[in-house]
Order: sequence, then structure tokens, then C-alpha cells
Amino acid sequence: MAFLAPFALIGLALSIPILLMYMLRLRRREVVISSTYLWQQVLQDNEANTPWQKLRRNLLLILQLLILLLIVLALARPFIIVPAVSAGQIAVLLDASVSMNSTDSPDGTRFDEAKRRAIELVDTMSISDTMTVIRVAGAPEILISYTTDRVALRAAIESAQPSYAPGDWNAALTLAAAGAAGSEDYAAVIISDGGITEAVNLPPIPGDIEYIPVGSSGENVAITALATRALPGEPPQLFAQVTNFGLNDAEIIFSLRTDGTLFSADRYTIPAGNRLAITDFPPLQDYTVLEAAITYPAEGTYTDYLASDNTAWTIGGTSGARRVLLMSEGNLFLEQVLRILPDVQTFRGTIEQGMPSGEFDVSIFDRYLPPVLPAGDLLLIDPPSSTSLFAVGDETTETGNIRVSDDPLMTFIDFSTVNVRAFNQITASWATPMITADGGALLLAGETGDRQIAILTFNLADSDLPLQIPFVALMSTLLDWYQPANTIVNQTAVRVGAPINVRLIGDADSARVTLPDASTRTPRGEESTRFFTETDIPGVYTVELFAGGELIASAPFAVNSFDSSESQIAPRPTLTIGGTEIGNEVEEDIGQQEFWSWLALAALIVLMIEWYAYHQRMNAPTLFKPLVRRRV
Repeated sequence: MAFLAPFALIGLALSIPILLMYMLRLRRREVVISSTYLWQQVLQDNEANTPWQKLRRNLLLILQLLILLLIVLALARPFIIVPAVSAGQIAVLLDASVSMNSTDSPDGTRFDEAKRRAIELVDTMSISDTMTVIRVAGAPEILISYTTDRVALRAAIESAQPSYAPGDWNAALTLAAAGAAGSEDYAAVIISDGGITEAVNLPPIPGDIEYIPVGSSGENVAITALATRALPGEPPQLFAQVTNFGLNDAEIIFSLRTDGTLFSADRYTIPAGNRLAITDFPPLQDYTVLEAAITYPAEGTYTDYLASDNTAWTIGGTSGARRVLLMSEGNLFLEQVLRILPDVQTFRGTIEQGMPSGEFDVSIFDRYLPPVLPAGDLLLIDPPSSTSLFAVGDETTETGNIRVSDDPLMTFIDFSTVNVRAFNQITASWATPMITADGGALLLAGETGDRQIAILTFNLADSDLPLQIPFVALMSTLLDWYQPANTIVNQTAVRVGAPINVRLIGDADSARVTLPDASTRTPRGEESTRFFTETDIPGVYTVELFAGGELIASAPFAVNSFDSSESQIAPRPTLTIGGTEIGNEVEEDIGQQEFWSWLALAALIVLMIEWYAYHQRMNAPTLFKPLVRRRV
């Protein structure tokens, strides 16, 4: 232990006057007596009493010296050397993603452990350090800006809560670096379980980046897919996928509830590190909400440390047949796949005659674009030219390393066996790449205005996709994504944190969304299509439409945590950010942890004890009623 202000120890010299006062003071005590006549001799002796007295054992003297010692030590600011981060500006990035709800930490959850580690960093700050705390969830949130106020920093950290969404680390690291622009001494400290793989593609971050890992186990079983499909004239069929991300086999009970009523419950054993596709369900009847859940038998020994991905929901019902227009030079593969898909009514036009009259829910243009694009939803296959919605670039043959996005729209799409010869590099600001290769996007999808558009950037004849099962799955998925104009929500299932569009149909003039916790929100916007982004809790949401204050329509949609990167909860010992591997290097730096505040608190407590002891001594009980008071 050392002292930041050792000269304050000179204050211990004040103990000398305290001792002198106890040696010089006359020790007289008030005593009640009946008369002073018999005490005359004592009074005469007191006149010759010497002021120098031998020190005797005295509780008040000991307490007062102890108070002085504690106050002087507090003023001297003692400290001990502890691991710390050494920098002028410190940005603490607190991982609040869904995996931080795991309960494999001695502090409770991983997020509780992360908060404790963050407070330890606050306690080891030097006088000149400033710190900011950023909560990293679906959108990064600055809990407190750069400050030296340790009390405010601790309060901000203690108030933080985990989320159920994956963390946006690209935005969080960019935000942290922007806040320290121009600083020569800057460090970013990431407190996480390491599930930030998308940050690999970030450019190098200025300053030092340090990583504090939390968590200890990877045992977790999750529902990673849940969907229903109804063929014409047949009841809905269910597909579910359960994944064991742990190192031990897990015995589970997989149960289904339709509109709150138990439908089925079966036992399954899932080997460690394996996925189980479940399709052997009894025929489903009509339902609105289907809930799937994982539980564990009472006699089981498996420990699942993350419960938030053990439940999933899907919405039943169909939206009616879609009117689909196909404009192509004669693509038999497209015609055949549209013929076998349920709830699709196909109208075939000819390029020579141009666009037919009539309204269609979806228009498919295969290597063709009309002079004016229709107002409905679009599926464009290898568009020949640019439009105001997108730009067609050069052709590329860099078709290797095909990757499918983890967007929920692509849950059942597998392109691992698909080969593409070449494709056009197409860009669109409103679209999200759903399937990519080394040279760019093979499939783009998104919404612009009040319609949904998907673009397949290659000619089907330049690939073997039409000859494989993924072609049927892709077309079925895209046509399910498109919604007729009379639907209230554009999707009936989204991932946690994803936005959803709410359409005011009919005479509706307002909308309200009820969350799974029964709270309500209002979608944003003034147009007929409004936006709702507060999908932060897994569960079933309900959209209600009102006309003149009266309820005219409602529709549910489900929000799930289908994210394998978050369900893979095994903590990572290192991170890779901007091409640089980062390990747990915080222990290499040292800091100073002070505890003067505890000494000051102890001094206050001893002072209260001394005050109590003094008044107890002064109020000692007497045996006689006071007649005459004398000091003796």
C-alpha cells in the first residue's frame, strides 16, 4: 500500500495535544452529596493538586486517537496497485446482446458480471482519465458521455439492462472512436462474451482496444427455426429445428401450443453440437398463434444457461391467393415452379405485346423491364438496365464463396450446392444483400415506398439453380414475403430488433401495437404505411387499426430470437476486429485503487461511538436525589 498525499500523515502530530490535554486536565466528576461539611479537607487538597497526571486507561482517549488516525489516513489517500486500463480517454463498450442473459456467471448473468467488471474499471481510473460507457444492443446507446465523475459512471453502469437483440458492434465501435477523435491517449475496452464476429470486417480502430471476456460455459439448446406451410386443401404442416450448441447431449421435451392449448409434447435427445429437424407432428388445425417451447425432464441432468431462445412463435392463417404476373421470353423453369406453389394465381404476359391490363399483387420480370414499372411488388431477374430504383453495373465472374444471409427471410435457403457462372453487380440503397458471392450480391431484397422488391442479379440460364431444390424453396420464400395490399403487416414473423411496416387499410386513420408485456406503442409516420421498430422483446405482438376511434381490424405478428451466433454462447478468449486479433490484455496494465472513502466512513462511525460513550458516562445513574452538587 502507498499514499498519494503522504504529507497528510503529518497530521498524526495532533495526537500530542490530545495526550497533553488528558494529562493536564483535572479529573473531577460531579457527585451528589448531602452536605459539603465533611468535604472541607478534600477541597483544601485540590488547591495543591498538580496539573500533570499519569495517563490512565480511558475509552474516550482511545476513540479520539482512532478518529484522528482514520482522518489522517483518509487525507493521505492510500491506494493499492490493481490491473487497470491506462489512457486519457476510455470508452467502455458493455455487451448487452441476448447471449449476455446467460446464467453461467457467479454474479448471476453474464451482464451482471460485465457490469461488475466495468465498475472495477471505474474504480481504477486515474485523476486525469475520462470515461464513457456505451451499451451495445440492437442500437448502441451512450449511457454516459465522457466524464471524470466516478459516482455518475457507477450509477450509469448499475442502471443498464441486457436486451434480447444481437449487438450492432459496427455502429458501437464507430461511435466510440468518433467520440475520441483527436485524442492522443484513447482506449476502447470491450466487455463481452465474444459474440461479435461481424466486426471482423471493420477497418482498424484508432487507439488501443482491449477485451475483457465474461462467461464460462457454452451449454445451450435453442429453437433455431419454426415455420408452417399449408398445401391447397390440406391442413398446415409444421417444420421446427432445434440445435444443441453445447458439448453434452441434451434430452428435451418439445411442446406445441395452439392459441394457448397444449397440442403436443414429445421427448427428443439431441447430440452435442448437432441440429434436429422435427416434422413428425399430428396435423395442425386452424389456429392464430402457435407457440413452441423447450423444457427439460425433471430427472434430466442437462443445464441450459440461456432460456430466451427456448421459445418461438409463428402465426397461422393464409392471406389468400396472390395474383402473380410473369413477363418472360419463355422460361419454363419459372412457369413450372409458379404452377406448383400454393396460393399463387399466375398470369403470363408476352414481351412483344407489353404489359397486360389489370392489377397484380406481384410482377415478375425475367430479363425484361417495361418502360414504366408497375406500382405493385416486384421480383426482377437479371434486369437488363438501370432504373431510378437501382443501378446495374459490370458483369463479374467472381462467383465463389456463396454466402446466405442470416436474415429470417433466408432461414430455409441453402445455396451450398448452387453454381453461378456470372452475374451483374447491382446496387440499391434501399435493399439488403440476402445472398452474396465474392464479387457482390446475388440476391437483393428490401422495401421502398409502399412496395417490396427483390432482385436476382444473374440469369437463371447461367446457373444450375433451376435444377435444384433450393430454387423451389427460394421462389416459395420470396412469394410468401410479398403481401397483398389488404394486409395490415408486411411480415408475420421477424427477428428481435427488426422493423416492420404497418399498413392502414380501408378507412383506418390510426394504429396501435400491443407488445408481449401488454404495453402499447404507436407506429411512426403519417402516411398510409407506418413503421414500427420497437420489436425488442420476443413474443407475439398485435397491431390494431382504428377509424374515428373505433377498432376496425387487427393482426398479430411474431418476434423470435432466431440467431445462431447469439445462441452459440461459448465465450471466445479472443476477438478479431479490423483484421487484428485482440486478447485479454487488460491485466498487463496497472492502476491505483483508492479507499479513502472507506476510511472516512470508518472515522464517522467511530465518532458516533465516542459521542455515545461520552454521553453515557455523563448520564451515569445516581443513588440519591440531588441536594448539593460539587466538583471533586
